[in-house]
Amino acid sequence: MKMRKGIIASLALSSVLLLAACGNNSSQSSSSAKETTTTTAEAVASASAQKYADPSTLKESYDVIIVGSGGAGLSAAIQAKEAGLNPVILEKMPTAGGNTTKSSAGMNASQTKFQEKEGIQDSNDKFYEESLKGGHGTNNPELLRYLVDNSASAIDWLDSMGITLSNLTTTGGMSQKRTHRPADGSAVGEYLVNGLLRNVSEREIPLFVNAVVTKVNEKDGKVTGVNVTIDGKEKTVSAKAVVLTTGGFGANMEMVTEYKPELKGFVTTNQKGSTGDGIVLAKELGAATVDMKDIQIHPTVEQSTSTLISESVRGEGAILVNQDGKRFYNEMETRDKVSQQIIGLKEKYAYLVFDSALTERAKAVKFYEKRGLVKKADTIEALAKEINVPADALKATLETWNKAVADKNDAEFGRKTAMDHDLSKGPYYAIQIAPGIHHTMGGLKINTKAQVLKEDGSAIQGLYAAGEVTGGVHGENRIGGNAVADIIIFGRQAGAQSAAYAKEN
Repeated sequence: MKMRKGIIASLALSSVLLLAACGNNSSQSSSSAKETTTTTAEAVASASAQKYADPSTLKESYDVIIVGSGGAGLSAAIQAKEAGLNPVILEKMPTAGGNTTKSSAGMNASQTKFQEKEGIQDSNDKFYEESLKGGHGTNNPELLRYLVDNSASAIDWLDSMGITLSNLTTTGGMSQKRTHRPADGSAVGEYLVNGLLRNVSEREIPLFVNAVVTKVNEKDGKVTGVNVTIDGKEKTVSAKAVVLTTGGFGANMEMVTEYKPELKGFVTTNQKGSTGDGIVLAKELGAATVDMKDIQIHPTVEQSTSTLISESVRGEGAILVNQDGKRFYNEMETRDKVSQQIIGLKEKYAYLVFDSALTERAKAVKFYEKRGLVKKADTIEALAKEINVPADALKATLETWNKAVADKNDAEFGRKTAMDHDLSKGPYYAIQIAPGIHHTMGGLKINTKAQVLKEDGSAIQGLYAAGEVTGGVHGENRIGGNAVADIIIFGRQAGAQSAAYAKEN
């Protein structure tokens, strides 16, 4: 198949972790920071020392085969192992982690113990309603309800394994602080993947890399395993159940433009392995797909390097200005709306503007600085010169914004969240951004048991899927922080349900 050729890229673990450093950060109490920094250091050390399974040890049979090693695949494997079964993970790339490693915003969850500790009054219903509104009412209501109602328990599950997401912030379209991040300010993706890999290793779950699954096998209407190319050989590995957690197709430009031609020429924030393989594999067995034309562009992407500028920068108080030095929209609206406003500017790009105090709350900025993506100046006027905007206009914009923060009233654009801090402490910073391809909301049709469905709604026996390879959860537009919730919650469900099926068959 054409899309399977040349999809294995030489991607070193160090570069994957480096890219992940563009995640969210913020300050917290010194005691919790010290405690979680230790946990994070252990997780990083574990990932660095990660030993992948020797190809010669691949067995002919396992209870459950998981295809893909992002957050959904790792969660599924751990859950299947906890159910007492013998799972295996097959990853086509040279390293584990997938797109999850690059995740930035955090994990959305409602009614959690960490919200309760901070006195945040949130509800599952509010989380559901705001996600539904963000998806323009097109989300699959059953899938979304399952995600919301199981979000708090997923946070607890991660915490029980030493993966603590206790730092809270907000993303566009959310009215409450329900985006959970590592307490020490490290990138959520790197921290999450490292923690899950540590738990996979502790449970002695075999994880094979450079293992390209070319076919899901089926007999008498039931999945029987896969064909996989590993170490230059094609092997058939049998199993009672197969879980597809191969991610989306945001790095497959041929596939992206097939469904959305207007995205031709856009940069992508996706890692090279996000090519839609799982969708193709399942369709060969008659699987249905949903929402394939719903491809999200993220509003803040640095174009020369395709670096995603974390939503936490806006979430901690940054503003967007145009080439005239003026704000032009509510920065904390949903990603689709902010993106369209930027595309609508005559120059089709904008600047994130913020102060030095924000860099302490969103430490990801340090990573952007190291990559040479940030303009910095001691005064607003000097920053205006750096980015070639009118100094008087930019100064007036900052003054108006700071007054809006003080009054808790954004009279210009009605922003209501991420207004806890003004922008008044020099030096001042700016990053030029424009939209880039970020997330594919469409994918395989599943039910709340994570079973892959056919066009008639019947389940393909023994085939499960979770994460960005699936469709329906997010509708036409995904809310920031809901992707990590999706991979963990449905990854767990796919692992549990595939294990239950394998036991019965």
